Amino acid sequence: MKHINLRPRLLDCIKGYNRDTFMKDLMAGLIVGIVALPLAIAFGIASGVTPEKGIITAIVAGFIISLLGGTKVQIGGPTGAFIVIIYGIVNNPEYGLQGLLIATMLAGVILIALGAFKLGTVIKFIPYPIIIGFTAGIAVTIFTTQMGDVLGLTQQVADKSGEMVTVPLKTPGDFVGKWICYAKNISTFNIWNFLVAIGSLLVIIFSPKAVSKIPVLNKIPGSLYGIVLGTVAVLILSQCGINSVDTIGDRFEIQSKLPEMVVPAIDFAMIQKLMPVAFTIAILGAIESLLSATVADGVIGDKHDSNMELVAQGVANLATPLFGGIPATGAIARTMTNINNGGKTPVAGIIHAIVLLVILLVLMPLANFIPMASLAAVLVVVSYNMSGWRSVKGLLSNPKSDVIVLFVTFFLTVVFDLTIAIEVGLVLACALFIKRIMETTEISVISDEINPSNEAGMKSLNQENLTIPEGCTVYEINGPYFFGIANKFDELQTNIGTKRPQVRIIRMRRVPFIDSTGIHNLQNLIQASHEQGIHIILSGVNPKVHAQLEKAQFYSLMNEDHICPHIDVALEKAREILS
Repeated sequence: MKHINLRPRLLDCIKGYNRDTFMKDLMAGLIVGIVALPLAIAFGIASGVTPEKGIITAIVAGFIISLLGGTKVQIGGPTGAFIVIIYGIVNNPEYGLQGLLIATMLAGVILIALGAFKLGTVIKFIPYPIIIGFTAGIAVTIFTTQMGDVLGLTQQVADKSGEMVTVPLKTPGDFVGKWICYAKNISTFNIWNFLVAIGSLLVIIFSPKAVSKIPVLNKIPGSLYGIVLGTVAVLILSQCGINSVDTIGDRFEIQSKLPEMVVPAIDFAMIQKLMPVAFTIAILGAIESLLSATVADGVIGDKHDSNMELVAQGVANLATPLFGGIPATGAIARTMTNINNGGKTPVAGIIHAIVLLVILLVLMPLANFIPMASLAAVLVVVSYNMSGWRSVKGLLSNPKSDVIVLFVTFFLTVVFDLTIAIEVGLVLACALFIKRIMETTEISVISDEINPSNEAGMKSLNQENLTIPEGCTVYEINGPYFFGIANKFDELQTNIGTKRPQVRIIRMRRVPFIDSTGIHNLQNLIQASHEQGIHIILSGVNPKVHAQLEKAQFYSLMNEDHICPHIDVALEKAREILS
């Protein structure tokens, strides 16, 4: 096995590291830590777990990804892409939080294996329409899950004593069920909650432009402005006797400490059930982290190590669940924030993790006052940014096959499940790819004369040699000869309906490769031709295809002199047989 050389980028960056670089990394790390705080809380809650689990993920995964990663400026942590998967696992009675931790660790092992076996570049071959389709689908799903908190919808349930109490609306896990549930409970619409959500949304959208020319303030993200002003608005409303807007403290009990490390109980049956989900988490994490790294490369003029990056992502997802965290990957928005604020090395990412740790231990009690409506506004903006509607619009002018893959993946992600969407999307993309390849491979029949102008490279080009003798038919295969077109010979014979020839010449000069189905088809053709008294001659087989045929013992079916280097020799052999 080839020697595997994996080296964290941090080791290269610390050579010649100086105070000036550290100060740039320090400033970038502080700002990215502040940017990551509201996102980590929002992603944690939207995923169906507690706010601090989102922050713990950003701390542990962010530290490990920067420490071991293959990029200079990548920032890791929880992202919106995982919300749909995590929510589905946590709310599945069969799995729950324990199942999520196991699935995340399995995904970590898969990512490490992908990186260790240098399969980082393989991820780049996942078709673009599939990536756009499931990303847009995730965006629509995230938007849907936040509508309950945006509208302030509630429901009546019985408590332990049997008394009916008002609680936040509990919705089904599926897309259609959620909207039906919203429609049924629209009568509980809370105007104050809605106004806080809309106000926070407007602040998030317009505050960056409003403070763009003000030093220091222009470094603070709009999401933080939205949450702070939303919190202030709710505190003012509470002073006026309006307490109908839910806050984080109303729903969760936040612990301002790192949890103890606990290894989840793993059994083989659970691994079998969770493997498809783990595979989806791993693929999604790999795609997003390498996409983020590629975008960062284009901005800073660098080149990341995709295999080392996958190993780092794997280690992070293997370690984070031990502290109760959720899946993590490279985050494009936070990575770009790091670059735009002067981050130069992975040290900035490590500082960002330390900043979040300090916030968790010291300032987390203040998070109790953050309104859920403001967090919903943050996620509405996240879903809009994820939707990639411009990319979707651009793809609509592409070939129909790409558009079909896009919308099938989108539909399955929204209506059914992300795992199914990726699996079906890949199968559909492969099927359409095979169809395209089939269309590029042609098998033509020549029964009278070959045009000398198309025969460059022949040893003799006189008209006599290029004339096909009566009783001989030439089959020209142009393109790869694989299972997709292996039956074209049969179709040609059916369509031609001419007198059966005595000699068939099969020209293979333009066949770059042949697979087992193609070989099997040729073997059947030769055997059937022999039974009918027809001679088969092969012409112009390239060395690669020749080696494949020889390995399959194909030539045992033919006389050695029936294998010709080019067409004029093959035609001469045909005349010899016919005479």
